[in-house]
Amino acid sequence: MEKKFDLIVIGTGAAGATAAYKCRKAGWEVAIIDSRPFGGTCALRGCDPKKVLVGAAELIDWNRRMDGNGISSKEAKIDWPSLMRFKKTFTDPVPQNREKGYAKAGIAAFHGRTRFLNQTSVQVDDDTLTGRFVLIAAGAKPATLDISGEMHFTTSDQFLELEQLPQRIIFVGGGYISFEFAHISARAGAQVTILHRGSCPLEGFDADLVEQLVQATRELGVDVRLNTAVEGIEKDRDHFAVKTSNENGEQTFEADLVVHGAGRVPEIDDLDLEKAGIKRETKGVSVNEYLQSVSNPAVYAAGDAAASDGLPLTPVASMEGHVAASNMLNGKHRKPNYAGVSTVVFTIPPLASVGLQEEAARKQGLKFKVNHEETSGWYSSRRVGLKNSGFKVIVEESTGRILGAHVLGQHADEVINIFALAIRSGLKAEDLKTMIYAYPTSASDLSYMV
Repeated sequence: MEKKFDLIVIGTGAAGATAAYKCRKAGWEVAIIDSRPFGGTCALRGCDPKKVLVGAAELIDWNRRMDGNGISSKEAKIDWPSLMRFKKTFTDPVPQNREKGYAKAGIAAFHGRTRFLNQTSVQVDDDTLTGRFVLIAAGAKPATLDISGEMHFTTSDQFLELEQLPQRIIFVGGGYISFEFAHISARAGAQVTILHRGSCPLEGFDADLVEQLVQATRELGVDVRLNTAVEGIEKDRDHFAVKTSNENGEQTFEADLVVHGAGRVPEIDDLDLEKAGIKRETKGVSVNEYLQSVSNPAVYAAGDAAASDGLPLTPVASMEGHVAASNMLNGKHRKPNYAGVSTVVFTIPPLASVGLQEEAARKQGLKFKVNHEETSGWYSSRRVGLKNSGFKVIVEESTGRILGAHVLGQHADEVINIFALAIRSGLKAEDLKTMIYAYPTSASDLSYMV
């Protein structure tokens, strides 16, 4: 059966849902499609459930850090099955609530894999949908690594559904997924290894602070192996053998679980984009500055499915959903603003970043000063027994503008938002230095960082 709409949205994550509601509120007939339970990665398989687990790990860590300083922590431990049941109280209601929300708003919801038939029509099972516009917001999936035994990987989605935590876990790749889950798993009692093919994990974050975080991760008991390439995975009865190579030769690691943490790619391979004349690249659908397809003006893309300049973050996806919807509703007039977008690795302690790193600032020809200090001796770290913390703030010499800020430590995930506001609003280092903060708080350290 053929059905016609003003807008067809592929994906029910942050970008897709934002655009669908915005266009429906404007009076458009809107359809939204997803082959998975409605809600998208963040609410079901990413940020939200992950942070529930991180919260439990933070509690365990804080207890251990304060052991002997007024706290007896010997009884505190993570009950994994109970923790997963608690996590499900957040994730389980989401699909049904989203479905009800779409129905109440008058948005037609479809379940199933989607593929393009022509420039503006898609097929979902037995239904053919035709729209004046199509928004591709299909999210991302684990990248294919082209190694033998790849089918033995456990994905991040599957990790977040584990009813029991295995004793020995290997995380392949040194990105935020591996580090966050490694910090959770180790504090839940697992023996954890991270295998990263490069010399510096967590690309995109300040290398000096990453080095501190790697040290903290190793002190936690995680075996972090750098310059170690995974060549293949073999299943041997009830465990796995992970074959690796480095400059010293080959080595095999054994584990009960091998988790894919080596990057994600847009989930658009099976959409038959070529039938709609939609150009794509490695990062996703090729879009112009208005998030419009460069080859099919009826198609827009947002979030992880778009080859935009935005970071693969939920707040960015939401913003891009708003921008794409505005441009479809009112013509091309709005561009996404990526200034001052912060990103966080929710390890313990968290590592947060916003703005430029030193090398990027140099490439732009900017003259700047760098304030960089290891802060484990500061009151805010000593008070909670934190041994690894630090910051790096990049300030333009001529204007005093904050060009970039990078923070490792207690509440770094909150403090970074103040730096992000400064960058986005054009506040200067002097503005942050003379601000009167509530004290003692982590934010009150800002006046000493700039």
